[in-house]
Amino acid sequence: MAASRRHRKRRLKADINVVPYIDVMLVLLIIFMVTAPLLNLGVDIELPQSNARPIEQRKEPLIVSVDPAGNYFLTVQGAPQESLRADALAAKVGAFVRNNPGVPVFVAGDARASYQTVYAAMVLLQNAGVPRVGLMSQGGASGDE
Repeated sequence: MAASRRHRKRRLKADINVVPYIDVMLVLLIIFMVTAPLLNLGVDIELPQSNARPIEQRKEPLIVSVDPAGNYFLTVQGAPQESLRADALAAKVGAFVRNNPGVPVFVAGDARASYQTVYAAMVLLQNAGVPRVGLMSQGGASGDE
C-alpha cells in the first residue's frame, strides 16, 4: 500500500515549460536590436525622374544586344538579329560606322545582365571606332501624363 501512495503523489506535469523559449527570444531580441543600426550603412540618394521623349533619328540605328550570358547580337537597320563573337562584332560595327559616320549605335542590355557585361560591350564598341554609344531602355509608366 505504501508503494501505491508514492505513485499517486508523483503525478506527471502537463504544463509546457516556456522559460527556455522566453530566454532564447530575449537573446534574439537583443541581437537584433544591436545589429539593426549597423544594417543601414548605405547612402540615401534620390534618383532623378525622367519624362524624356524619344530622340528623333534620321538614320536607322545599329543595335548591339547583350544577354545575361554575355552573348552579343547585332541588328543592322531593321534586319534580323545575328549572333556574333566579340571580335566579329567589333569588325562589323567598325566597318559599318566608317562607311556611315552619322549612324547612331545603341547597346540594349538585358535587365538580368550584369553591369560588367554591358560595360564590356561599350568598351568593345569604343575600341571598334564608334564615337558615341547610347543605352536603350524601355519607357516606364508614369502617372504624370
